[in-house]
Amino acid sequence: MKKLFLSLFVLACLAGQAFGQIPTPQPSPTSEIKQTVGLTEVHIVYSRPSMKGRTIFADDGLVPFGDVWRFGANQATKISFSDDVTLGGKAVKGGEYAVLAKPTAKSWEIMFFPYEGGNWGSYREKTPAAVVKTDAQELPFAVESFSMMLGDLKSNSANLYAMWEKTMIAIPVEAEVDSKVMAAIDRVLAGPTAGDYFAAGTYYHEAGKDLNKALEMVQKATKVDNPRFWQVRREALILADLGKTDEAIEAAKKSKELAEKAGNKDYIRMNEKSIKEWTAKK
Repeated sequence: MKKLFLSLFVLACLAGQAFGQIPTPQPSPTSEIKQTVGLTEVHIVYSRPSMKGRTIFADDGLVPFGDVWRFGANQATKISFSDDVTLGGKAVKGGEYAVLAKPTAKSWEIMFFPYEGGNWGSYREKTPAAVVKTDAQELPFAVESFSMMLGDLKSNSANLYAMWEKTMIAIPVEAEVDSKVMAAIDRVLAGPTAGDYFAAGTYYHEAGKDLNKALEMVQKATKVDNPRFWQVRREALILADLGKTDEAIEAAKKSKELAEKAGNKDYIRMNEKSIKEWTAKK
């Protein structure tokens, strides 16, 4: 009898493993949307339930009017913004949000909660970061599977559409573009920064290119009110490679002084060693 039970148990385990390895279609498959709005990346992950002959939005429907709905199926719908945006006139910080909805026959409330996980029920007692109200629009045709999309794309805005059955809603999404573009224009037209010159000079030096050009570029980074010890160290190394020993020693002393103020012992040691070696060569 024990052998019989053991055999049945093994067979049951093997059957469970076999069935677990058989792929089957999801009743509400997951979908992802990635779209750039202006200069802001918008990413949506949601599940798509289907009508399957059911009444969806009604007092006695699958999604009853006035009830909070997960805005999809399975886990909470997740939307993320790479920068601050405005949703239906409401300011929303860049980040990740769980989206819930409360539909009625004429209008919907769309609630955006700071994302904490896929358990949509956990958000019902929390305070949303933003609530957007939008009109419910009737479609002249039925949409079988719950669908979302970002459309009407302009240079700084779009509409987030959600459609199911014969209902559609639209949420205006606005992204800040002008200040970012103007800042980039000002930065580029102002010319390279000290960091740009230092990076270029360092490359010239390490790649064995024109050392005079390397020195010229690095000195555009060091001849400022507040040079960095690692920048002046690079200047000293280039000067030494150019055979300008006295100037290299003075630059190394300056780098060491700056490193001491910054508390960087590695650069203090490196400069002390270089000063000793270069002085011995004089």
